[in-house]
Amino acid sequence: MLKVGISACFFHPDPARATFSKKTLLYFEQSMAHWVLNHGAYPILLPTESDKADVAQIMSFVDGLLLHGGADVAPESYGEKAFSERWPGDRIRDQYEIKLYQEARRQGKPVLGICRGLQVINVAEGGTLFQDIQTQNEKALQHRDADKYDGLFHQVTVEADSCLAALYGEKGGKVNSVHHQAVKDLAPTLVVEARCPEDDIIEGFRHEKTKWDGPKEDFVLAVQWHPEFMQTLNNETLSESKLMSAFLQKLGDQ
Repeated sequence: MLKVGISACFFHPDPARATFSKKTLLYFEQSMAHWVLNHGAYPILLPTESDKADVAQIMSFVDGLLLHGGADVAPESYGEKAFSERWPGDRIRDQYEIKLYQEARRQGKPVLGICRGLQVINVAEGGTLFQDIQTQNEKALQHRDADKYDGLFHQVTVEADSCLAALYGEKGGKVNSVHHQAVKDLAPTLVVEARCPEDDIIEGFRHEKTKWDGPKEDFVLAVQWHPEFMQTLNNETLSESKLMSAFLQKLGDQ
């Protein structure tokens, strides 16, 4: 069974928390684990480095890396300062995930980025982010609604001859939207795969060397939406199954 290494979300020590108030908790959301399991692979939460296990050893246990959603990326991670105390981000998680990404690339392990994961990859490759889309982009569509959460949707258009076009066709389709940060300056090593047509926000990209029929060592693909939340909506939204199945096929390439 293929093993998918999934980066962790963090609960940092918090005296206001009733349990484990002095401890750091690592976790991932259930839908992500089920998305991987439902396609015949095993999800493995990747811990932080310990005294006796570094990031190289941790990545060696899995066949590929999945970077997923959660807290904002800290502006300091891409050379800026936070313009609002509402969005400080999680610099500790940023550093942890960037190290995982760099090590996955060094070991030639395929990488899939989801939501925050897309943003982390862009930052790791030298790009920047909108700290808050609607504050910094006057024409922006609403990309997050706390009440609707994963029930907020919009269309995406897919670039011709892209990896996503091979899965979904060039017309694209409807996806959920659960983010208020987005790519501002795309890293020079990355290529746009999908956009939101209403405001031109980047909704997907790949590494410039990535091809479905190329070597798995070059495979990096990311989307801004949450496919794992759409497992019961395939008649209405872009198929989550096509994306995971294709990713796992790359993991299994010899």
